[in-house]
Amino acid sequence: MTEHRSSDLFVKSRPPAPDAYPCEAAGLAWLAAAGPGAARVVQVEDVTPERLTLRRLTPTRPTRAAAESFGGALARTHAAGATAFGQPPDGWTGDGYIGTQPLRLVPTEHWGTFYAEQRMLPYADAAVRRGNLSARGRGLVERVAERLRDGQFDDERPPARLHGDLWTGNVIFTADGVMLIDPAAHGGHGLTDLAMLHLFGAPELGTITSAYADTADLPTGWPDLIGLHQLHPLLVHAVTHGASYGAEAETVADRYA
Repeated sequence: MTEHRSSDLFVKSRPPAPDAYPCEAAGLAWLAAAGPGAARVVQVEDVTPERLTLRRLTPTRPTRAAAESFGGALARTHAAGATAFGQPPDGWTGDGYIGTQPLRLVPTEHWGTFYAEQRMLPYADAAVRRGNLSARGRGLVERVAERLRDGQFDDERPPARLHGDLWTGNVIFTADGVMLIDPAAHGGHGLTDLAMLHLFGAPELGTITSAYADTADLPTGWPDLIGLHQLHPLLVHAVTHGASYGAEAETVADRYA
């Protein structure tokens, strides 16, 4: 639930858990500390377990110039880094949230192990329990997880400072440029943020992607891995939004199994 308190402030209330808003505020602060030229985030005015008070944003029409600037800024946020895959935001200990779902935040040395054990399998199991992922789909996810644990998808890129829930609704075009809201911030692989934008779409997505790829100096062949990074949000949505996402996750997992 959201509540508007004044023309300048936007207040969120009724969190999914008592620590959800403090965790979100810590994530926003961590992203804001990424340094000059990094992606901008909404300003936190106050936080309690019951309420998160933010500076109100006024959306404007997306432009190519703003999208290009954002793509480069997102790459610089990622480059600010994290100490490990699965690292929680500075100032936060314990797990976090992605939407209403719990999100494990356990620092891990290798990306493949982290992604398999903290971003795929917990949500695959939850989706199976809800009847939204088939036994075949769960088996394919496990086969992808085995490849991930074996390091077959690891690369030399260090842990990135991720927004973690970068769908288009959390990317707000304003007169001052793009502003980010509602993070599930943690240390991860930069392609995971980019993959979520591609999964759900975004204004001027091609421009964002090109600017990001140039600034981040992505290696040849990176588009082939976008589906792998989309398995996490697909499985989360299979838990929260139904079997159609489980079916899509099964199709995507089959490509990487």
